[in-house]
Amino acid sequence: MAQHYLVCGTEDCKRNCQFYCNPCHQRLCKRCRDEHQKSQDTKDHEVVTYKQRKPQLPEEKCNLHPKRNVEILCKDCNVPLCAKCIFMKEHAGHQLDDLEEKYAEKVAFCRSEISKIQEHYLSTSQGLKKEIKEDVMEIKKTMDNIRNSIKAEADSLKELVDRVTSDKLEQANKIEETLLKTLNSQEKTYEDYTEYLEKLLKEFHSYKSITNFRVLFSDDFENLKIQSIPETTQPVLPEFTAGHFDKDEVSKLLGSINFPNIKPDNRRIKPMEKASTQLKLTGKQTRRDVEESDVKPTLSLSSSVTKVREYTVPGVDRVCHVSLGKSGRLWASNESGNLVHTDLQGDQLQKIRTSGRDEGYHTVTQDGDLIYTDRKNKVINRIKQDKTVTEFIRTGDWVPISIHSSHINGDILVGMIKIGEAKVTRYNKTGKEIQNIQRDNKEQELYKYPHYITENINGDICTSDLHKDAVVVVNKSGQHRFYYTGQGSKFYPYGICTDLLGHIIVCNGCFGNNSLDIIDQDGQFLSLLLTLQQWIQPCGVCADDESHLHVGQWKTKTVTVYKYLQ
Repeated sequence: MAQHYLVCGTEDCKRNCQFYCNPCHQRLCKRCRDEHQKSQDTKDHEVVTYKQRKPQLPEEKCNLHPKRNVEILCKDCNVPLCAKCIFMKEHAGHQLDDLEEKYAEKVAFCRSEISKIQEHYLSTSQGLKKEIKEDVMEIKKTMDNIRNSIKAEADSLKELVDRVTSDKLEQANKIEETLLKTLNSQEKTYEDYTEYLEKLLKEFHSYKSITNFRVLFSDDFENLKIQSIPETTQPVLPEFTAGHFDKDEVSKLLGSINFPNIKPDNRRIKPMEKASTQLKLTGKQTRRDVEESDVKPTLSLSSSVTKVREYTVPGVDRVCHVSLGKSGRLWASNESGNLVHTDLQGDQLQKIRTSGRDEGYHTVTQDGDLIYTDRKNKVINRIKQDKTVTEFIRTGDWVPISIHSSHINGDILVGMIKIGEAKVTRYNKTGKEIQNIQRDNKEQELYKYPHYITENINGDICTSDLHKDAVVVVNKSGQHRFYYTGQGSKFYPYGICTDLLGHIIVCNGCFGNNSLDIIDQDGQFLSLLLTLQQWIQPCGVCADDESHLHVGQWKTKTVTVYKYLQ
């Protein structure tokens, strides 16, 4: 579940928490931080940003002295002790460490390993899997050329070579089958490795958040290692050698299929690079603190939101949804079914009439085409860049209302409804259905009306569900992660998008309580980017490659672009 709004821990202070005092383990707002550092008692305390805080050691009583908390680690025995234990003869002369420091190191290690898996191992293995699919296409293309050559030879020899042609084609088919079988086996290798990485990722996540920190000092934890990415070989493509016409040697006349005398190369596995960091030393923070803290991207939330520009969309009276295309062009729609293609100067390039409403019913694919849902005919249509419209996917008995094209792999996510039911369906980029998400592990319905949908950088599917008054987030396997239900008394989620930091940004369309909420990928509320005083009813939102937000208004044809990262 999404956590409550994070506030300052100072008594009677209700302002936003931005900082953290490591010695006091206290949340602080900016004003209380300044006062904390001016106080004679706390001016030397280490105060850092909240995300750079050191984890507080969970309170646990000593087994031998139940009235005392453990706070020291005996390095020789690898056991936690209280202050009284260190005088026992069993630990005489042993090396001792601050238990909280060692606990923070273990948690930092978990975060580091999680980062490695997410940023290198998963992406690299998925890239190798994609390379195999490209090799499959290349093999098909090569074998097609070989078959055409065989047929051309056969045609010139007429009926004399018909019998031999059949044999040669069969030979080619068997070679192709063998090659594809090998590549399918390689693909399965990376699928199994990906499943292993996801399981290992869950283990590190569980260790990171575990309350029994003793487990972090167990042999099981110390033995956790990331297995190397499996190596596979690239296929060596066969070659066709044309024959010479000779009536007595018909078989030779049609040539032969051979593999070149080339040793297959191992697939290239990119080396793991160190993630770049850009951290500020705050207060008494040391270089060691920086090295042990989370890896931070170079971008972060800004303390203020800056208006960059504003443009209008011709042909719509309300901007309910925005899809960004290539070359600074975009698609925008209203609740009346008008779908308009325009540039940032407001020049209309194309306009069509659809059955869409105030929902996220269109998206731009990796190829630059636009696909949109037709709820009336229960189909998904494609608009190519030459402006032709074709039918792409039929959804059967289900009414498609929202859609998103994945930036990760090109998959298509569709929010659908029918009487009394709702679901999210995943199609691959060719339109083949590959996944349905409808219930959680307790067989409870996840969705009621998924009218906006997007995907996060970690593969999570994020959906605005108007009838649940919540953002519903599931992982790429369809397992429920959390609900986000806003910060005020009323929350009507509309447009939703994610950015390159994994933030989830959602429009709260509640009249009189309008806002643009931003949460992290674990459901933790971060900020209200826009509130009623600054904005009037945000409805559609999307993020561009420059980390700017394009926000459409409910009551006007205006789209405003904001800078919110620094």
